[in-house]
Amino acid sequence: MGKTRLEAFSDGVIAIIITIMVLELKIPHEPEWHALFERWPVFLSYILSFVFVGIYWGNHHHLLHTAKHVNGAIIWSNLHLLFWLSVVPFATEWLGETKGAAAPTALYGGVLLACGIAYQFLQVCIAEQQTDEAGKAAHQGSKKKGIFSMVSYLSAIVFSFFWPGVSIALYVTVALVWLMPDKRFEKAVAAE
Repeated sequence: MGKTRLEAFSDGVIAIIITIMVLELKIPHEPEWHALFERWPVFLSYILSFVFVGIYWGNHHHLLHTAKHVNGAIIWSNLHLLFWLSVVPFATEWLGETKGAAAPTALYGGVLLACGIAYQFLQVCIAEQQTDEAGKAAHQGSKKKGIFSMVSYLSAIVFSFFWPGVSIALYVTVALVWLMPDKRFEKAVAAE
């Protein structure tokens, strides 16, 4: 299988995930501003999840550009990532509808943790193909952000039972760390 087929499939799944998330946004039943403002937790959880899915999409794009070829390990690792990303709309809705209660905040962190682990698996499969120094450096640098993310998600899951607000702040922090795609991946592709 070529990389373009894997990219096209992944892009389609991610587009569907975003579509599902936006379709879960329910309009208020009253035609008053206060009814809209009462939905702010739902909208904020949607924004956070949209950012996370967008980050995964952008980084996935850069990551796949460093793949030399697609093999079974990459296909299954990619499907593993897409599976966990497909659970994001469920966790997003529960988080927003319950206004950040303990269990939904923990579940949200668990889903983000599973997405992060799946992304790391995919990255390891692609990193094994790297033969040039630029490709190796890109994957090594991204690992550090991955470890930071995993520790933050695990901490957020624990905090969710005592201070859910701290958990949300940790999720936002991880999103900010990953917001800009790693330029090392672009350099690795340009070096080829």
